[in-house]
Order: sequence, then structure tokens, then C-alpha cells
Amino acid sequence: MINRVNRIFNATSWTAVGIFFILILLGLIMPFAAIAAPDADGALAIDTGDTAFIILCAALVMLMTPALSLFYGGMVRKKNVLSTMMHSFMAICVVSIVWVLYGYSLAFAPDVAGVVGNLDWAGLIGVGLAPNPDIVETIPHLLFAAFQLMFAIITVAIISGSFAERIRFPAFLLFIAIWVTVIYAPLAHWVWGGGWIDEMGALDFAGGTVVHISSGVTGLVLAILLGKRRGWGTVSMAPHQLPMTVLGGALLWFGWFGFNAGSALAADGIAALAFITTNTATAAGALGWIAYEWIRQGKPTMLGAVSGAIAGLVAITPAAGFVTPLAAIPMGFISGVICYYAILMKNRLGYDDSLDAFGIHGVGGTWGALATGLFATTMVNADGADGLFYGNPELVVIQIIAVIATFIFAGVGTFLIYHLVNSIVKMRVSAEDEEVGLDVSQHGEEAYGFLNPSSSISTTGTGGSNTTTPQKTISS
Repeated sequence: MINRVNRIFNATSWTAVGIFFILILLGLIMPFAAIAAPDADGALAIDTGDTAFIILCAALVMLMTPALSLFYGGMVRKKNVLSTMMHSFMAICVVSIVWVLYGYSLAFAPDVAGVVGNLDWAGLIGVGLAPNPDIVETIPHLLFAAFQLMFAIITVAIISGSFAERIRFPAFLLFIAIWVTVIYAPLAHWVWGGGWIDEMGALDFAGGTVVHISSGVTGLVLAILLGKRRGWGTVSMAPHQLPMTVLGGALLWFGWFGFNAGSALAADGIAALAFITTNTATAAGALGWIAYEWIRQGKPTMLGAVSGAIAGLVAITPAAGFVTPLAAIPMGFISGVICYYAILMKNRLGYDDSLDAFGIHGVGGTWGALATGLFATTMVNADGADGLFYGNPELVVIQIIAVIATFIFAGVGTFLIYHLVNSIVKMRVSAEDEEVGLDVSQHGEEAYGFLNPSSSISTTGTGGSNTTTPQKTISS
């Protein structure tokens, strides 16, 4: 009986304690918290067109995370599909709370030594219904905070592709709460919030460094530290439902228009530029991937096409509002080729990045950030800078520094967070739990339980009687 109580406590204690302290904190600050209302005398006027546009874009970016869950979910084995999708869904939940409590303030509040924002806007206190001239001029400050929240969410969700099929759910929750606090928020401040990379003049229109390199590098470190999936390289781990992946990829393409065009923060010409460069690079990325795949394997694949499209989306993200539509073609095409090559190399290098978070987002984001230093031009955006091909090699150097800093910060930070979390809650599932599948072992459910007569989950509703032992073989 005592052992049973201890097991229950170990499984729930951290969640319960966390919720308890959050409720206490909210109870203490709620009487004093207030959203700043517009100042009728001195506030900037809200542009209703821009506001409607960014509300729509924020919703599109939010859609990207469920889309990613479909993209990832179709690529894992059927015994892990729900656990994989759960990672994306819970990223929305956890990051949303962290962002309101203090994440947005750390990322965008007034600068502290070029490293992080202060806590003046914790709880979104002072983040008002009017524009803030230091942040946005035509939309409510509160809307900008909401828009940026969606970027933080998708970044965390991307990471989950690296450790799919082998991480314990409690450890996942604790890891992402810490990571978005100590890695994402400071990095967003460095690049977009007035931090040192921003002051240096680096260009990152919608998240090449902040979103894609950080998530890709984090995924690589976690994949190495967690170790390979059992049977990797010897047991079939083919995607269990490619149509689901294609649907997710198509929805990502759709949502990415909000991601990139919305980063103009206005319904203007730069938003239109970002829209067309995004679509162009995505198409070119798909073509680049399947061209290389066709040459190497003799046949182009649907999985290759949708993966190449994502590679093109990743590459254009930092450059979308700074380059011409023509420049988007080589940026996307090259990204498709090099991301495909990176995925081939992981087998040679011996690390198991389950769903290629690093191969696509880390490598594609790096290429995109560097290519921005080549192709950027003030002819399309006076607020940007000229790159190497327009007579300014200094921008390439600045972009390289930003990339290296992101690699080091995300990589070292993830290494430390992993060991901290692992000392509190074991990160990797047991061999038995991994063999059964994370859907059953971590969540007690199956995506396709009605198809499996050996399932331990009832197939006849809440009153069902099918309680046989789950199969102990790794299924593809």
C-alpha cells in the first residue's frame, strides 16, 4: 500500500505542486493586476485594418501547431501517434500560461543589459489595449503579445520531433516549461526585443534564429542525450500514415502565411512581399528535395515533397520581408537539397533525430539566416539592409555571428536543462514502455485500439471488457 501511494505521489506531485503555487501567485497578484486601457489624450490610434489582419495571422500561426501534430503524428509508428500529437497540444497549453505569467515580459519588456527583458510586464500588467510606441504603432500592444505567443508555442512543438517515441511525459512538461523560460524568451529578446543581436543589425524577419535554429539545435542535443530508439537501424520505423503527414504539411504551408506575412505587423506592402516570397520558396524547396531524391533513389516520394516544402518554408522565414521573389527561388531550392542531404547524414553520424527537427529546422534555418545576408536588399524593404549581392559583405558577418550565438546558447542551455530535469524526473521511458508504445504506457489509450485484438484498452466503450495484455512487439 505504501509503495502504491509513493508511485502515485511521484507521478503527480510536481504537477500538483506547480498548479498549487500558480494558483497562490494568481490569487496574490490578481487584485493589483490591470490591463492598461487606451489613453484618450496621448495614445496612438489603432488601425482597425492592421488589427484585423494580425488577429487573423495570430490565429493562422496557432493553427500551425495542430498542423505540426498531424505532420509528426503520421510519421511515427501507430503505437506512438497520440503521444506524439500530445506533445504539440500540450505545448500550446504550457507555453500559453508561461507567456502570460512572465515569458512575454522576459522577451519584450524594457532591456536589461542587452540580455533579457525585465519583469515590468509580468502577468501582462501594463500590456495595454492601445499601441505601445516602443513596440507597435498601429495595433494593440496586447495583440502583439498574443501574436508572439504563437511563435513561442510552435518553437517548442518543433523540438518534440527530435525525441518522439522515447520521452516520458512528465519530463517533457517540465523540460518545455524551463526551456521556453531560459532559452526562448532571452533569445527572442536578443533578436526582436532590443537585445544585443538586434542592436548589432542582424536580420530575422520571422524567426530563422529564434524559432528554427533554436528548436533544431535543441532537438539535436536531446536526440543525442536521450539515445537512439530501441531497434533503430534494424527494425522498421516507417511512417504509419503518410496522408496524415501530407495534410499536416499542407496546413503548415497555409498557416505559414500568417507566420511570415504577419511579421510585417501591418496589412501593407511588406506583408504582401512576405506572402509571395513564402509561397515561392516553399514550392522551390519541394522541387529541390524531390530532384535530389529522384536522382539518388530513382523515384520522387510524397514524403520527400512535403518535407522539401517545409524546408523551403524554414529557409525563407528569416528573409521573407527582406528579399525579392526571385531570390526566394534559390533560397528554397537549395534548402530542399541540403536538408535532404542532412537527413541522409544522420544515419552516417549515428544520431536518432526521430522526425528530423534538426535536419529540417536546424539546417534549413541556418541556411536561411546566412542566405538573408546574401540576398537582402533595401530595394524591397528600406528598414532592412543590403546583403553581399548588393554590395554589403558586412551583413553576412553579422548573420554568421547571430547563427553561432544561437547554436551555442541553445545547445549549451539544452544540455544543462536536460541534466537538471533528468535529475528530478527521468527523461527516457523504460525499455518495456517503449516497446509497448507511448500511447499505452504514458497515456493509457490507443489511436487505433479497435484494430488491435490484443489491446489492453477497451474497444467497446467505457463498459467494455477487452482487458488482455498488450502486444510486446515493436510495430511499424
